[in-house]
Amino acid sequence: MQNFIFQNSVKIVFGKGQISKLSSLIDTNKKVMLLYGGGSIKRNGVYDQVMESLKNHTVVEFSGIEPNPQYGTLMRAVQMVRNEKVDFLLAVGGGSVLDGTKFISAATNFKGYAWDIIAKNAPLTGVTLPIGTIITLPATGSEMNANFVVTNEDTKEKLGMNKPEVLPQFSILDPEAIYSLPEKQVSNGIVDSFIHTTEQYLTYPDHGYLQDRQAEAILKTLIEIGPKYLKDKTNYELASNFMWCATNALNGNISVGMPQDWVTHMIGHELTALYGVDHGQSLAIVLPGVLEVKKEEKAEKLLQYAERVWDITEGTNEEKIDLAIQKTIDFFESLGVKTRLSDYNIDDSKFEMIRQRLTKRNMLLTGERKSFTPEDAVKVLELRK
Repeated sequence: MQNFIFQNSVKIVFGKGQISKLSSLIDTNKKVMLLYGGGSIKRNGVYDQVMESLKNHTVVEFSGIEPNPQYGTLMRAVQMVRNEKVDFLLAVGGGSVLDGTKFISAATNFKGYAWDIIAKNAPLTGVTLPIGTIITLPATGSEMNANFVVTNEDTKEKLGMNKPEVLPQFSILDPEAIYSLPEKQVSNGIVDSFIHTTEQYLTYPDHGYLQDRQAEAILKTLIEIGPKYLKDKTNYELASNFMWCATNALNGNISVGMPQDWVTHMIGHELTALYGVDHGQSLAIVLPGVLEVKKEEKAEKLLQYAERVWDITEGTNEEKIDLAIQKTIDFFESLGVKTRLSDYNIDDSKFEMIRQRLTKRNMLLTGERKSFTPEDAVKVLELRK
């Protein structure tokens, strides 16, 4: 296990009816900006609960943060924050709203071109605004980490960054708030949580026995409850476990001291930016190809994954690994998430552009062993046609 420093100060307020605690989590002297997406929070009752809890606060609203939040939209929010002299940002929605809010927090007092925060990992200047979140779509784990991903609609880039300064102060997780989610969003959320976990687990053994078992617990739980929850989306116990899996998949617990991969996300972001495929769908396409291309390098962990997660105990090592990859594909398909580029009418016209972009961003050697190249990315995509 490698050396590490771990700190996660996010207060988690979990359970039914917990949105009512909001008033005690934000000082009444703070001017709050409520940020959300397309308005589903008004249809599912979350908006009314929030406004009731904040009836003694001054609240301004910014709506319309898209899936894969766009830089232009977020900069309009930044201008509103400045004009209204907002003191506190409250993100209510899924990972896109939360990610966008983190960028707004970082950009409000930033001196310079705000896209550089992500594109060039520019140091933050000025004070970031405090953030609270209410999660309505489990998937990204953004409620308990400092990661955020933003799309630049002009350059057709989708890039991510981690800035500890934008870690939320608190996050409210009410499983009842996700009952009305469309099946497609639930499926994508399960896949996203699953692959967040594999990005930190399917690397190489490094004696992190507890981290491995924690990752395997998340994977096995998602495999167990995912198809059940799609059929019973108002089951509180299933919703609770789905939510908590998504949070724990990317709050740092399973990655401390361990090697990490993230090439599946790196390629997936390009598919979303250039072809418009959903984030969860892009990951389901790419992961099997990454595992196939790097099967030899990942062999020890893939074998462990086969035996511990999928209970595959018979056959040669190669047969076990191949079956584990196939079972992973079958799991995604069982959730209604297709796993090939052709399923989304995606051709190979932009594969070379993806290779060039990764090269330009100096992603010449990535992955847990720093052996994954832009050329490997093209191999992965060719395999997933």
